Amino acid sequence: MAEEAKTTCYDGGCVKSFQFYLQHSGEHQAIFQSLHNILPGEFKRIGLDKSSLDVLGVGSGGGEVDAQILTVLQSTLPAVPITADIVEGSSQLTDFKALVAKITNLQKIPFAWHLMSSENYEKQVKAKGDMKKFDFIQMVQMIYYVDNLAGTITFYRSLLKNNGRLMIIVEAAHSGWDILWKTYKKELAVDAITEYRSSAEVIAYLKSEGLKYEEHAIPNTFDITECFDPSSKTGEHLLDFMTAKNHFYQSFTPEIRAGILDLLRSKCSTEKDGKVIFNSNLSCIFVHA
Repeated sequence: MAEEAKTTCYDGGCVKSFQFYLQHSGEHQAIFQSLHNILPGEFKRIGLDKSSLDVLGVGSGGGEVDAQILTVLQSTLPAVPITADIVEGSSQLTDFKALVAKITNLQKIPFAWHLMSSENYEKQVKAKGDMKKFDFIQMVQMIYYVDNLAGTITFYRSLLKNNGRLMIIVEAAHSGWDILWKTYKKELAVDAITEYRSSAEVIAYLKSEGLKYEEHAIPNTFDITECFDPSSKTGEHLLDFMTAKNHFYQSFTPEIRAGILDLLRSKCSTEKDGKVIFNSNLSCIFVHA
């Protein structure tokens, strides 16, 4: 997240749109399934010979993914005490706290809550000069909202302990999102997201710095057939979220609308049994300390 004046998908009226999207896209389920396969091995490596583990979540929103990550960590290393710091600049941090209150195993973890943007957390840490170091840092679907990709990755990697990992989950290169937002950058990247990034930009930076990393695919697709029916409320709600606009049909000229819909059908999706299935693949990248 960039300055707090900017909105993310966890702010204000955007939350309902985001929750609607999650219900229709299955994105969180795809992430959860992949993390349950990938994380135990990572956590065993990270936790080797450690007497405790410190975790940092950045841009954690309502906390659903972080809760899954912490649960997997607890089940993988049940005897190792964990602390969790959470950085989230939106009011959804209260939802994360409420979620923790409902999950018994998470109540054993001491949480430190930082109600601020990623950039402000970075400024605060640097001003104090007393950096808490972490074994595992997760940045799930938030790298779009930071002003400086390279600076953000460099800073959070500097907070890793020996053998630590920074996990970045982001839309995959050549996914439907990547094609849509890069083709219509001028029209779409104007509000909260001013520079769209996929795994391509993250990996290009890691390679340019010679940093060690692993990439895991998180496959996901969802049905956007109703987006092509102008009378469908479901279709309109999906289009609103996918273009980060409150009213898709009022926000663009007829030519741009037609172009976006054509791109969604022809380049971002596949058609099967009369349905238009959007490529919503993600990428999970582990950056080494």
